[in-house]
Amino acid sequence: PAGMKARVTVMPKAGVLDPQGKAIGQALGSLGFAGVGEVRAGKVIELELAETDPASAQAAAEEMARRLLANTVIESFRVEVLAP
Repeated sequence: PAGMKARVTVMPKAGVLDPQGKAIGQALGSLGFAGVGEVRAGKVIELELAETDPASAQAAAEEMARRLLANTVIESFRVEVLAP
């Protein structure tokens, strides 16, 4: 059987400086997009896992995020297990 897919979304924690988000916000303003508040920029990592059990896939992806994909000192992450 096919494995599972997981999507890990990594974002700067609240209160952590986000120069990329700030630059995007300023660029949007200069392009005439009014009413845009704070902009935060993060990253999305999609993983194909051999796991066939959703709970095991969730646990594996969370461990990957903690150990490598996110710098948990300054970033938070969210894991979504996707239907195969």
